[in-house]
Amino acid sequence: MTRDPTAFLKQEYDDLVEKGFNWQLRELQGPSTPRCKVDGKELIMLCSNNYLSLSNHPRLIASAKEWTDKNGAGSGSVRAIAGSMDIHFMVEKALAKFKKREAALVYQTGFATNAGLIPQLAPGKEDMIISDELNHGSIIDGVRLSKAQRGVYKHNNMGELEDLLRKNQDKRRVLVITDGVFSMDGDTSPLDKVVNLCVEYGAMSYVDDAHGEGVLGEKGAGIGVHYNVNDKLDVEMGTFSKAFGVVGGLAAGSQDLYNFAYNKSRSWLLSGSHPPAVAGAQLAAIQVLDEEPIHWENLWKNTKYFKKRIQSMGFDTGRTETPIIPVMCGESHQAKKLSQELYNLGVFALPIVFPMVARDKARVRVQVNAGLTQEMLDEALRAFEAGGKTAGIL
Repeated sequence: MTRDPTAFLKQEYDDLVEKGFNWQLRELQGPSTPRCKVDGKELIMLCSNNYLSLSNHPRLIASAKEWTDKNGAGSGSVRAIAGSMDIHFMVEKALAKFKKREAALVYQTGFATNAGLIPQLAPGKEDMIISDELNHGSIIDGVRLSKAQRGVYKHNNMGELEDLLRKNQDKRRVLVITDGVFSMDGDTSPLDKVVNLCVEYGAMSYVDDAHGEGVLGEKGAGIGVHYNVNDKLDVEMGTFSKAFGVVGGLAAGSQDLYNFAYNKSRSWLLSGSHPPAVAGAQLAAIQVLDEEPIHWENLWKNTKYFKKRIQSMGFDTGRTETPIIPVMCGESHQAKKLSQELYNLGVFALPIVFPMVARDKARVRVQVNAGLTQEMLDEALRAFEAGGKTAGIL
């Protein structure tokens, strides 16, 4: 009998379903708006990364159309060859100014930024990469692409970080990487302490600010501004796919970092550049964040309101400090049950289960949006109260 070499595909998927670890893909039918249509049902959106509700902002849409008319549907190449358009350089100049840095390089995605830049900053066996244990999977994969030695410190444990720094002062290069906002729990890195330790021990500091840009700091300039360490932070990595409402990754820092990154990152060198429509929307998003602080103000107003109310119901929201609010459920099937109850009651909020979180730390992750009205928030809160009782969490 001939062996089926792909039999494991179904077997492993079925195993995920049995354990409650599988993802169920739903169809968003229309734009990502506070009230949206999913699988034919009208829902309140509470699981989008579109924190400032900019993905449908008229200025972004108009700019995407304008730059398509000017420069066409595609760039024609990778940026290093013939795909660097005027709009790409305009975005980077505006981004550097917004981030209060010398320069900023735009990558194709946030994942491509980490996968392409991390292994080049500390590539060899004589180097050391030190990482927070709860860092994002794109950081983990970026580290795996390097031959550097690795050290992991317990989440936000500055004592363990300092111990690792002290023990590795003999390495050629030492790179310390942390998420700015941790995407599953909504807490932040004590970045001022991380950066100060890096300065003391001569290590490079690298923060993944994907969930902090547009959210933390003055006008949403990011966690570097929030902790007032911009002048000492070596690499601020980020993404346009969350608060900016578009798509794309970025690395902001010195001009030396910019020059190094675009010459060394294979994910940047070997990927086609963004179409003019995307770059045009990126430019408009930066301008909106700088000129219309009302979006940032509404985000935090909604976050404080929702968090206070849902905590008062008796839900455990962990250690969140941001618009990411985990509603802790414990076991995976229970998180999925709460999510389904919410869906039935008109709320779109997804379960987060192993391996994205620990087996006993499943949760429904809420991501608050600046475009939500108080009426929508109250409707969603009523659904959480009813769904929490049905699911046996309250």
